[in-house]
Amino acid sequence: MAIEIHVPVLGESVTEATVGKWFKSVGDAVAVDEPICELETDKVALEVNATTSGALSEIKVEEGDTVEVGALLALIDETAHGKAPATATTPKETPEAPAVTRAPAATEGSSAPTAATGGVRASAAKIAADKGVDLDRINGTGDGGVVTKADVLNFIEHGASAPAARSADAGTTVVADAAPREEVVPMTRLRRTIAKRLKDAQNTAAMLTTYNEVDMSAVIALRNQYKDMFEKKHGSKLGFMSFFVKACVQALKEIPEVNAEIRDDAIVYKNYYHVGVAASTPAGLVVPVVRDCQDRSFSEIEQEIVRLGGRARDGKLSMEEMQGGTFTISNGGIFGSLMSSPILNAPQSGILGMHAIKERAMVENGQVVIRPMMYLALSYDHRVVDGKGAVTFLVRVKECLEDPQRLVLDL
Repeated sequence: MAIEIHVPVLGESVTEATVGKWFKSVGDAVAVDEPICELETDKVALEVNATTSGALSEIKVEEGDTVEVGALLALIDETAHGKAPATATTPKETPEAPAVTRAPAATEGSSAPTAATGGVRASAAKIAADKGVDLDRINGTGDGGVVTKADVLNFIEHGASAPAARSADAGTTVVADAAPREEVVPMTRLRRTIAKRLKDAQNTAAMLTTYNEVDMSAVIALRNQYKDMFEKKHGSKLGFMSFFVKACVQALKEIPEVNAEIRDDAIVYKNYYHVGVAASTPAGLVVPVVRDCQDRSFSEIEQEIVRLGGRARDGKLSMEEMQGGTFTISNGGIFGSLMSSPILNAPQSGILGMHAIKERAMVENGQVVIRPMMYLALSYDHRVVDGKGAVTFLVRVKECLEDPQRLVLDL
């Protein structure tokens, strides 16, 4: 009996998705709850699991196709056993399309050009099969000589030959065509959505950024003093992000408009603090949300950040984990950024940018001293937040970080 696999409900306001890749081929054995394909939506990539065991008997849509909620993806024959897949890898172990190893097609002395032994991306192999292209004649430009989709398209368009080889008869070097200088890769649905929303935020909000700097000496000293004890008791490391989340919650309580949003012709003030923590992943920037930070301890915030960060890197975030944020923190400092102006995460009215900690010469009481300093940047929607409120918010964050006892005493 054939069991139908359909596109699941994708989340609030999401009606369609793009088929990212198939983890199984027709005839492969599948087990209950085993991922068979990946869908990319406007907000996140998610796996579709088999609802029964058996063999994948038919695939109804190809990679790259757009499908709506409820559309038929595949059929599973639950009476068949199927064959084991060629490679026993999982999507988690293989974040990119797998490379298929291939051997040189020509023997020594053959006049046919041969490609270096590398591999072939699945997308490249599919196009080559559709167009009847001999992969052994294509010079792979990917890591380790892997043939990419762009290599196949370039070969079809320009007829590029295989890499340079030494002629066995004449003993002279045959110069190959230059490797392609550009690679055209279609934007993923997630990347297109990120681009659209960032541009929409710029076009819609009256966005302005204000800056300040904070002396991180007290936080660093407190962290160094208690980090071992903290990790031993709570099972998670004491990072800087929990201090910033706590400091922002304190400041948001005093300046509620930074935690608000415009809805129709009204301003909606939030009396809860769902802080989005921006995370960079191979698929693009995502913002999982740490909920109700006002009720969480330092350890609970750290554990939730670690959990969400791991799910983001593995592409496992759910819609619910990325929705409902009221304020966002973006840490460009982990990449070495010294100063930047973050873009609002609409419809939120504020986003805090953290940056790299650098030792700088500072003047204190007429003396030049060296301090670990960080620049802070608050981008805000000037339609909701006045300049006074934005500056006051940053000053409160600065005060809490330079005197972290305030966070414990709720001052």
